[in-house]
Amino acid sequence: MGDIERFVHLAQVEDLYVILRPGPYICAERDMGGFPYWLLNKYPGIQLRTNDVAYLREVRTWYAELLSRLEPYLYGNGGPIIMVQVENEYGSFYACDHKYMKWLRDETARYVRGNAVLFTNNGPGLTTCGGVDNVISGLDFGAGSTEEINGFWNELRKQQPKGPLINAEYYPGWLTHWQDPEMARVSIEPVTKSLREMLAAKVNVNIYMFYGGTNFGFTAGANEAGPGRFVPDITSYDYDAPLDESGDPTPKYFAIRKVISEFFPMPNSPIPRPARKMSLPSVVLKPVDSLLNKMLLSAIGSPAINARDPLTFEAMNQYSGLVLYEAVLPSGLKTDPIKLTVENIHDKGYVYVDTTYVGTLSRQNAINTLPITLGIGEKLRIFVENEGRVNFGTPNDFKGIVGDVFINTQKLQNWTMIGIPLDNVGKIHEYINRKSLLEKRYPSKRIIPKTSSPVQRGPTIFQGTFDIARIDIMDTYLDPTGWGKGVVFINGFNLGRYWPLTGPQITLYVPRHILRNNQNEIVLVEYQTIKAPFMTIGFSSSPKFN
Repeated sequence: MGDIERFVHLAQVEDLYVILRPGPYICAERDMGGFPYWLLNKYPGIQLRTNDVAYLREVRTWYAELLSRLEPYLYGNGGPIIMVQVENEYGSFYACDHKYMKWLRDETARYVRGNAVLFTNNGPGLTTCGGVDNVISGLDFGAGSTEEINGFWNELRKQQPKGPLINAEYYPGWLTHWQDPEMARVSIEPVTKSLREMLAAKVNVNIYMFYGGTNFGFTAGANEAGPGRFVPDITSYDYDAPLDESGDPTPKYFAIRKVISEFFPMPNSPIPRPARKMSLPSVVLKPVDSLLNKMLLSAIGSPAINARDPLTFEAMNQYSGLVLYEAVLPSGLKTDPIKLTVENIHDKGYVYVDTTYVGTLSRQNAINTLPITLGIGEKLRIFVENEGRVNFGTPNDFKGIVGDVFINTQKLQNWTMIGIPLDNVGKIHEYINRKSLLEKRYPSKRIIPKTSSPVQRGPTIFQGTFDIARIDIMDTYLDPTGWGKGVVFINGFNLGRYWPLTGPQITLYVPRHILRNNQNEIVLVEYQTIKAPFMTIGFSSSPKFN
């Protein structure tokens, strides 16, 4: 857990109030809705967000750590925390466990002790399961017609006749998924119109998001867009918010500011200006090795695990990255091609036979079968990528091969699994240094990569360096146009997932704090497309979305 006390203290120094939403489920387009993945390793059958004894035990441990540290910052104790949320949008969850909600209310109250206001937050019409006695019910929704929004409040008043009206998440924008046709955008006029009407009606409004930022690393989650419809969240959490991903004010910010000024006095502080951004020359990235290389796998992967059936990421106690699944194809097959079927691929599977690329399996695109030509090899290899655990919907979102694998109708067993968590760039550095020493010692053995067609060499690690001569380092945007899909690190910091082949996000935001004068390093793990042995990557002064 980060230094949350310092964060809350800074809010108080800036004369801001804090609305604390400790979860334990938060959604927020974060991996598994904020739950730690290891819950599924420790308790494979756990019923999250219910009265499950194991779950309640872990929540109690979490609250004892978190809320005990924040007690001094509650409003009644002289701090800035004015409200504390119980659960989050529980009315949208299938369980509707009233006993759990009462327990969580009481567990939260043990630490708050009347020093802040407890509240719940749900979509309109969902407070029957999402609310709890003696706790204020808030709603969340975006811009709408006057009649529609008044209807929301009228419906709430049937269950909560008295007390303040709270829009706990007023949406000025919306979230975006990979493969969406474009970035989610919400026009300014309806946002300001609904905001003005709510403030005029004395509604309390919390704007979500006012500033979204970035889901760096592997923290972005995914959604269920209907039965069997898995849609992973992009890395950017720009959200079309009043402040953009880099923190710069947008036209929407100034429009919202104007509406607020009609109801409240404005501070004398200056209006923020956009921070300067920089572009940089393209950087040449050279291949380190393919993940099909046993030496590289041994250096950065976890020890191989053998099992009759495929194991999930969670069973292997792995957060994210890749897992390589290997099994020997059965002999005596007569049909050509043979049919590979993988039940429940979570989430993307890059399939090889020996070193020959066969195709890609996709949960998002409902592709779980591939034809395999006979005679191209003996060993089936599937690199499975975790694209983000579901954050809204079913939280028990196990990753990897979550089911059986068949060749034609024959079940494939006896698997070897190697975890590639991609959580330690230091291991990659060690491998690069060791390989460099070997090549200097034995120059005749040096392998010069040949130009290859897409995906032929397997998921591959690339590395390159670049210098920043200027003293005034600024924010920038990494532009992976021309690359396929993967994850990228700068100076050891995981910027997150990129996927310019599909978008709509193209660039990755690079905050200036992770850059340094003189030499900087890029390590890129490309899962999908390798057009040439040496490729470049650029930096732009503005974000790109398609």
